[in-house]
Amino acid sequence: MKALGRAMRWASCCKLSDGDEPGRRKKDASWRIFSLKELQSATNNFNYDNKVGEGGFGSVYWGQLWDGSQVAVKRLKSWSNKAETEFAVEVEILARHAAECNLSWERRMKIAVDSAEGIAYLHHHATPHIIHRDVKASNVLLDSNFQARVADFGFAKLVPDGATHVTTRVKGTLGYLAPEYAMLGKASESCDVFSLGVMLLELASGKKPVEKLNPTTKRTIAEWALPLARDRKFKEIADPKLNGSFVEDELKRMVLVGLACSQDKPEQRPVMSEVVELLRGESTERLSRLENGDLFKPDISFHGSSGPDSSDCVTEERSPKADATEEAVDSSETVPSAR
Repeated sequence: MKALGRAMRWASCCKLSDGDEPGRRKKDASWRIFSLKELQSATNNFNYDNKVGEGGFGSVYWGQLWDGSQVAVKRLKSWSNKAETEFAVEVEILARHAAECNLSWERRMKIAVDSAEGIAYLHHHATPHIIHRDVKASNVLLDSNFQARVADFGFAKLVPDGATHVTTRVKGTLGYLAPEYAMLGKASESCDVFSLGVMLLELASGKKPVEKLNPTTKRTIAEWALPLARDRKFKEIADPKLNGSFVEDELKRMVLVGLACSQDKPEQRPVMSEVVELLRGESTERLSRLENGDLFKPDISFHGSSGPDSSDCVTEERSPKADATEEAVDSSETVPSAR
């Protein structure tokens, strides 16, 4: 299994090895060796603004080499023979999937529907209902047939009957977090809808959830895509890697649904059962109402999610006592229903 995030955005991987000459290839490996000085220069000395991901074993930074090549540099928290071996395996696996990184449109559409169906099951059919809380590209796994599976339920919450959200400390990945959850800690099914919307826009465009325009300005993928959608310039939203090979009606559908899901106000987002129906193309009338609604009128302002870079991961640890005090809020006190 591999993560959708890797399949969508495969990048070069760099490895530091003491004593090796920079830029030289090892005889028993297929990747280049870089000096620490080269990696520091490429990543602006591992600057926080260059960080594109973080996991349990280390952080990943975007970098640019002297020749203009873009690379991803993984900086491990600790180093050992075991860590070196595991890192080598990871690089080898990524290299083997490099040819598959340009997902065809057919596969992207299938991934979108499969992912929506998985989340819809959690929201509408699981007992009790489940909020995933960390829907994102890297938490969607693909098998050898590119069948998508929503994974990583480490942040998931059960929703008791009669409650529309759970009040909790914020965990998840910034850029995918719904504003009401990021600011108030109100986790609801609609928060997963928001996150899926961001992922749908990623699938369609190949862009990251948040784009850094300059040192002080960032733009969300929804803020970038909405003006184009309002002008009906859906072809300009399509990932250039597709080389124009996509079904325009399906692209339009994915973009419209993605933007509807990633609205600021939870009550204006569709519920997951509606998302599945729309993505499948089973409701032409509902899609038409969506396209002609206020969201896609040129004179209506749009408030996309704002905040830190989407690569920053919010994983605040809590004491057992704090976990015990989390409460499921009665529906009379909660965010308006997203239906």
